[in-house]
Amino acid sequence: MYKEKKLMFLIAETPVHAGSGAETGIVDLPIQRERYTEFPKIESSGIKGCLREAFENSTKEVNLKGDIKTTVNDSRNISLVFGPEGEEAHAGAMTITDARILLFPVKSLKGVFAWITSPMVLERFKKDLELVGINSFNFNNFNGFKNTIPKETNISVSSKVVLEEFTFEVKEEDSTKNIAKWLAENVFPKDDSYKFWKEKLQKDLVILDNDDFVQFVKTSTEVITRTKIDDKTGTVQSGALWTEEYLPQDTIMYSLVMFTAPRVKNEDEKGIFKADSSEKEAKLISEFFALGLPNVIQIGGNQTIGKGFVRLKLYKETKNG
Repeated sequence: MYKEKKLMFLIAETPVHAGSGAETGIVDLPIQRERYTEFPKIESSGIKGCLREAFENSTKEVNLKGDIKTTVNDSRNISLVFGPEGEEAHAGAMTITDARILLFPVKSLKGVFAWITSPMVLERFKKDLELVGINSFNFNNFNGFKNTIPKETNISVSSKVVLEEFTFEVKEEDSTKNIAKWLAENVFPKDDSYKFWKEKLQKDLVILDNDDFVQFVKTSTEVITRTKIDDKTGTVQSGALWTEEYLPQDTIMYSLVMFTAPRVKNEDEKGIFKADSSEKEAKLISEFFALGLPNVIQIGGNQTIGKGFVRLKLYKETKNG
């Protein structure tokens, strides 16, 4: 069905509130989570809507196959890729999955913070990569890596790491170093502005036990109390005190993006994506998406107070990975 498939990383440049609505728990406005694991996630519908808005507001010109020039915000292109708005009866040619957690930042006694992950997260990641035809993340037995760190790390003290108020006995492993290296080389953009972060990830990754990882992603998110001040009294307005939960800055997630040929019955409606096979049409859709993809989008609430800015990066095969 899907002729083209891509992996997209999402790097939180600011805290992200992809909300699940109001609840009666400790946090009034929590983030979205998987029900059975309680891992943070971002619903695919929200990501797709944010991408569509970014494409609609783009003025970029792109060339498909080197000779077909078009603008990213052309309404017909957007309708074919993302799906039409209104009563037109066809779906879009792009499918996107929920964003899943890959690396979560946690305060560390040394090195300021560390990125944590777990065997279950890595097993999921590997399975999802294989689904889109990426086989370079070829590590095995992730359960054997729990409570491990890369060699030459910045965060350990006498074979221990202190994350938040918890101390963990850890081992330095070459395999964990290789995982960290693969992630550093592929998660971040290639430009020099990310050199520091690539080096940090290669040294400051911790693979924790699954249960410990769950506790951190449940309790180490940012919870912010907000109020509304009454203009007349200068005090908190009655009923206007609430708490919001955020994914912290530097959280790293990933999503799968898949493409088909345009889903229209009339061949002439395919426009610039018309080709002599469905495979070629899906490839043109994929190429258009990759060329038009913005570097940064805003996801979730509170855009006007600087929240929700996420950097996007499509996976590209490297010499080492």
